[in-house]
Amino acid sequence: MDVVVCVKQVPDTWAEKKLNPASQTLDRSGDNILNEMDEFAIEAALQLVEAHGGSTTVLCMGPDAATDAIRKALSMGVDQAVHVVDDALAGSDSVGTSLALAKAIERIGTYDLIIAGSESSDSRTSVVPAMLAERLGLPQLTFVNKIEVDGASVKVQRLTDDGYQVVAAATPAVVSVVEKMNEPRYPSFKGIMAAKKKPVDSVGIADLGLDAGQVGLAGAWTAVADAANRPPRSAGTVVEDDGNGGVALVEFLAGQKFV
Repeated sequence: MDVVVCVKQVPDTWAEKKLNPASQTLDRSGDNILNEMDEFAIEAALQLVEAHGGSTTVLCMGPDAATDAIRKALSMGVDQAVHVVDDALAGSDSVGTSLALAKAIERIGTYDLIIAGSESSDSRTSVVPAMLAERLGLPQLTFVNKIEVDGASVKVQRLTDDGYQVVAAATPAVVSVVEKMNEPRYPSFKGIMAAKKKPVDSVGIADLGLDAGQVGLAGAWTAVADAANRPPRSAGTVVEDDGNGGVALVEFLAGQKFV
């Protein structure tokens, strides 16, 4: 079984997010990490290959600095990586991202499953896996917390608001997983050292048969027209109890339509 795992480098989850004033896109100049949801996708791929044999390939679209996220995936146990890196990709929306990833997967050629996290912490659109499946003409299995593979078919549990659905499809297929999927492993020292020797294939948009007008800000279907910083939090209202504090509190709550 050959599995491709799509991952993304994102700003640190705990860092304050801000936009680049020139492009109105997310400022990625600070600390960046491997998207946490993608770690569950990596673990799912590793467990499948450990059970059925085969190989794992991590696919990442991002700038040169995204090699840190790729190396973490490799240190967790992924066999090899493809890094789609090109200045023209900066500012790509979900449409452009799914196009570049689909072309890269077609270039990889052989795979049984494509696994991704259900969302990235920087945009939270949850649409890239579906777009990827549509572009590749593959079945999609979304919001998955359990995967079973039997020959040329895959069966999953798909989480819903009131439980889960059991859904099956023929492979190859696109699977997007949730955080309840598993417990991602920590990279071991041996894994970290081994990752330095694992192959990373770097490709640009020309290698994928794309031009700059199809991706990046130039090819984006959406754009931020304007943005403003969140106003500072006000000091609030202090109700002092000089004998009628209860009345004053109720009047304040009534004025705010809380009671």
